Amino acid sequence: MGKVYLIDVTNRDGVQTARLGLSKLAKTMLNIYLNEMGVYQSEFGFPTTKHESYYLRANLKLQELGVLQPIQLGGWIRATAEDVEQTFKLVPEIKTLNLSISTSKQMIDGKFQGRKSEKDILTMAKEALEVAREHGAQSVGINAEDASRTDMEFLLRFATMAKEYGADRFRYCDTLGYDNPFTIYGTCKLLAEKVGMPIELHCHDDLGMVVANSVAGAMGVIDGGQDAYINTTVNGIGERAGNADLVAVVLALKKSNGLDAEYKFGMPVHLSKAWKICKYASYAFNVPIPINQPGVGANAFAHSSGIHADGVLKDPQNYELYDFKELGRGEPETVETGREISSGQYSGISGFRHIMGKMEKHFDSQDEAEEILELVRYANVLAQKPLVADELRFIAQYPEITRELLTLAPLS
Repeated sequence: MGKVYLIDVTNRDGVQTARLGLSKLAKTMLNIYLNEMGVYQSEFGFPTTKHESYYLRANLKLQELGVLQPIQLGGWIRATAEDVEQTFKLVPEIKTLNLSISTSKQMIDGKFQGRKSEKDILTMAKEALEVAREHGAQSVGINAEDASRTDMEFLLRFATMAKEYGADRFRYCDTLGYDNPFTIYGTCKLLAEKVGMPIELHCHDDLGMVVANSVAGAMGVIDGGQDAYINTTVNGIGERAGNADLVAVVLALKKSNGLDAEYKFGMPVHLSKAWKICKYASYAFNVPIPINQPGVGANAFAHSSGIHADGVLKDPQNYELYDFKELGRGEPETVETGREISSGQYSGISGFRHIMGKMEKHFDSQDEAEEILELVRYANVLAQKPLVADELRFIAQYPEITRELLTLAPLS
């Protein structure tokens, strides 16, 4: 039987969400938390976008150092030879890519306005795959944008061609949330059987079925004999109505009736890290976690009804399908109600040393403390909010990599 793997796209699809964004330090912290949770790959950014270059290269250095291991770091680009060339010019160290191109008649006609045909789409994707391999890419996925509205005959031709020209995975994109659990199961099972390669599920929530569709599609892929890779975002943040929520997908596969026995993860996924990563993403994006969000919402383990309260006090399993401790919840949270010293872009050395001392981080010299403080000031300028403890620890431990993350000088 095939296995399920998670590819989180918060740092690519999530940051494309209208009105939202993340600093490069925040994106890096998410990569660290995703790695701790057991996510197979983070789609960590756009290697053809110049302002991402320093961030991408810094994260690849963290991978070399073993900080971001075993997680894979994948870049998203258009499936064109030009984009591949630009990628390896700006980020020559990158080894994992996802190449994306539209495949539905709607998008080929509507986006290219008669300038491209299905034959042109196949040619562009072939050339992009060939150039990626020539540059030494070790893992390349091919993405069919709007796959759920693509003619099945052409989708099979496209995926088969991609496999022939060296793609490692085929990404089935339900770009507009058009599918339902029954259609996506059948389509992905057929693709897995006919094409014979691992398949990714990239779904959106326009009709409110994104987690169900992602899980059903993965079931179809595995029943078709291949590994399934589910694309997620933390807290479901993504374009328009969002993507499949990371924690909800994990809960569905681990806790839904009968799924855990047949559709297993290919590597350990640590649900105990859920509360930490979801709280951080909420803070970094400045988007509150919905009160009713599975697992991490404020009401996920709250009981008011007399019958429910009585039942859960007698035995939590009466009204709770899983324990809050499994998600890393339950520890008391400390809130300052008196004097509070926080980091900021105008912080002084005394206050900063006080903050770091509370975290049991001490500096060998005044010069070292001032060097780290200067980096913290710049990080605060970019984040426009106080840094959390893990961010401060990261800066203190990796000052040179932090310097690269904070570099936004325009490239010529």
